Amino acid sequence: MKKIFSFLLTLFLTLYIVGCGVSCRTVSLSTTPVIDKIQQRGTVLIGTSGDYRPLSYKEPETDDYWGFCLDVAGEIAKALNVTITYVPTSWPTLSADVQDPTLFDFAIGGITITDTRKETMDMSEGYLGNGKTILCRKEDVGKYTCQEDLNRPEVRVMVNPGGLNEKFAREKLPDCTLIVYNRNEEIPAQVAIGNADVMITEITEAPWYIQNDTRLAAPLLDQPFTRGEIGVLMRNGQEDLLDAVNTTIRRMKADGSLKTLHQKYGLVYVY
Repeated sequence: MKKIFSFLLTLFLTLYIVGCGVSCRTVSLSTTPVIDKIQQRGTVLIGTSGDYRPLSYKEPETDDYWGFCLDVAGEIAKALNVTITYVPTSWPTLSADVQDPTLFDFAIGGITITDTRKETMDMSEGYLGNGKTILCRKEDVGKYTCQEDLNRPEVRVMVNPGGLNEKFAREKLPDCTLIVYNRNEEIPAQVAIGNADVMITEITEAPWYIQNDTRLAAPLLDQPFTRGEIGVLMRNGQEDLLDAVNTTIRRMKADGSLKTLHQKYGLVYVY
């Protein structure tokens, strides 16, 4: 009986030690600093929609990415001493994609800092002021002098799906005729040719379109319906990466390089 008891005790202790070893190894792997993993990989994986000029845009013919936010991403990658690999995401899938650790390290490109996002994810400090406004045809400027002018059944309001533009329209313009159009970068042209009357957009995006399409106007550019900031979005538990991103943003504000980027893209500097 004593031999059986001794055998069982030995077996139990052996399994416990092995199990503890596996558990300890698992914890060690899961707590490896994110930046170490990125630097071992040699590239930071960045999710971006590529449909938001001049903040993040992917040229359809060449697949080249450019934009204000991507220039900020370049500074972050430089601070990490790695290259960048852009990973496509979309506004409807953004939150789910950010929280999937197999896709990318963080997302950037016109992402507004909101309390809702911060409930389940982390957001950096802001690096660009923002707010909701509209694009319309130049000949219709006199029709839209305030938000109430949009909230009418005869006004066709076009938005991209899944983002804050659609959320704003559904909450604040319940009486308009809402049109959800899948390709954000094509909506200004849809307004210009008359397939919609108004596009809900941002004060960061509207100036680029009115400068590049003489058919369009942004009559409420100086009177945004909302005010906020744009930042970097990432999943929880990446404190070292979040700290590195914030350090880069603070450095760019301090040394004037962020202001220079605003001037390059014709954006208003508020810091």
